[in-house]
Amino acid sequence: MGSAGMSILRLTFLGTSAAQPTLHRNLSGLAVKADSDLLLFDCGEGSQRQMVRYGTGFTVDAVFFTHFHADHYLGIIGFLRTLGMMGRETPVQLYGPPPARRLLHQAVHLGVESLSFAVEFHELRDGDKVERRGYTVQAVGVDHRINALGYVLQEDERPGKFNLEKARAMGIPSGPIYGQLQRGETVTLPDGRTIHPDEVVGDTRPGRRLVISGDTRPCQSLVRAAKDADLLIHESTFSDDEQARAQETRHSTAREAAQVAREAGAKRLILTHLSSRHDTDPSRLLTQAREEYKGPVEVAYDGLTVELPLRD
Repeated sequence: MGSAGMSILRLTFLGTSAAQPTLHRNLSGLAVKADSDLLLFDCGEGSQRQMVRYGTGFTVDAVFFTHFHADHYLGIIGFLRTLGMMGRETPVQLYGPPPARRLLHQAVHLGVESLSFAVEFHELRDGDKVERRGYTVQAVGVDHRINALGYVLQEDERPGKFNLEKARAMGIPSGPIYGQLQRGETVTLPDGRTIHPDEVVGDTRPGRRLVISGDTRPCQSLVRAAKDADLLIHESTFSDDEQARAQETRHSTAREAAQVAREAGAKRLILTHLSSRHDTDPSRLLTQAREEYKGPVEVAYDGLTVELPLRD
């Protein structure tokens, strides 16, 4: 909701396997550090152990579920119990497509333990936005077997670069005045001159854009959402020879994920949600994706950490 954007946007893949865990890959989960906020996108079984393993911390502010197949949300049960044992008091926000409120309420209240903090349930539909300090999370309707969403994390615009050399040449005294100008405030100097921000501050800079597909067939809603995205994380459950299976189960092949990235003009593509067939050797997926998309592309693995650099 602010206009200064964020300094940190760091992603940690907690689980990159489809449907069932393997020796090397856990079920779906992605931790996103957005400055002081910690978000989860999906919380498959075992996610909390992955958070310990990869050092993300447990101060989660919100969890965004793409859909309610078991491999994407059953980890929330144990995760919330752990937060209670840690003495958490602040509410946890849970978001997802309908029937999020009913299913998550059942999961949260499973068992005999009571929680020491409130859990707030929110149902999202295509186009709904959750505004937070420095960024917005928007829901995108996708094409899966059940009601499902992808998500766009859009950083707010950031102020332009402060021209220190010009400010000094204009005789603007250093100190708090620089900060006021950087924030877009007009200031009056001790000598009576009025200085407007555009005299020493460049044009606003666009915020970063992260797009998470969730489980889906390739679809135009994701192409639109991922337009000029800094990073598209797209499921790639299958390879070319499993095309019929991908269509039957409403999943994507690596080639199809790459086609979405290419059509959208995304700057970078990471493939995730791999069938166990590609558990230890996803090279076929990578090869097929690179035939369609010429930007940077990689296959995610559990523990992969990615920092998205600021846009110029």
